[in-house]
Amino acid sequence: MNHTMQAISQDELGGPEVLKPTTVQRPEPGMGEVLVRVHAASVNPVDGMNRQTGMFVGQPPFVLGWDLAGTVEVTGPGVTIHRPGDAVFGMLPFPHGHGAHAQYAVGPARAFVPKPDCLDHVQAAALPLSGLTAWQALVDTARIGEGSRVLVNGASGGVGHLAVQIAKAHGAYVIGVASTANTDFVRTLGADEVIDYTTTDITQATDNLDVVLETVGGDYPVKALEVLKPDGILVSTLPQTLAAIEDDARERGVRLAGLFVEADGAGMTALAELTITGQLTPTITATFPLEQAATAQSTKSGPGKTVLTLA
Repeated sequence: MNHTMQAISQDELGGPEVLKPTTVQRPEPGMGEVLVRVHAASVNPVDGMNRQTGMFVGQPPFVLGWDLAGTVEVTGPGVTIHRPGDAVFGMLPFPHGHGAHAQYAVGPARAFVPKPDCLDHVQAAALPLSGLTAWQALVDTARIGEGSRVLVNGASGGVGHLAVQIAKAHGAYVIGVASTANTDFVRTLGADEVIDYTTTDITQATDNLDVVLETVGGDYPVKALEVLKPDGILVSTLPQTLAAIEDDARERGVRLAGLFVEADGAGMTALAELTITGQLTPTITATFPLEQAATAQSTKSGPGKTVLTLA
């Protein structure tokens, strides 16, 4: 049987204009995999990086996108935890599992978990990559707990706005760093303090921190060392920025962790539970139909996440 589908692909590296709607073969699930009909798929900064450089995915043609929400269409051999018709959400294995910006995507059955009724598909699609990044940084790596002093740099962004909520759900004292335009938004997420980076240097505004979650780069890794206590931890979503501060961190007794997100069913279940208890809500700043993926990637949106939608 000839199964084809619509997808957003590219034949060359470059700006958003290289993204084109195209017809490709629908993937088939192998052992331990499910085929999901995609209802919504998130846009992440890493999509743009790979569109321009192929950094993690090699040379085009390829279909980008890692996180999605949808309905199980077909289960592969040996899959027992999902059935056709189940509403699920999750992240395709990063980095080589990309392909969410399409009508259908295949991934490991255990990368997906049931979509909570409290989330629509757009909200659910906004959560996996950014939410798992925040969860793996704060809970799995930094092991935050009651009273942990946590600074989130980039607190209004896709990862940051979820990290603030996850940290609060674990009883942490949370300091968010954001621009003037987004300080009120970060407060509504539950941050105990907000530092406006356009007027205030973080090294002047806080210290004695247990954890810094760093998503921005620039001179922030250096500044993070100054505000962390000895045996504190700097977790960065930009691992390449940490090499330059290794010696300084060692002298200060600060731990460094560079994180690339991993597909994680247990983490997805934990995120789903936080949405059900009302402790975690993704903010959707914009939605675009799938065929407008180029516009979605070229539009500088507000806080939170941009999501592609499919009929």
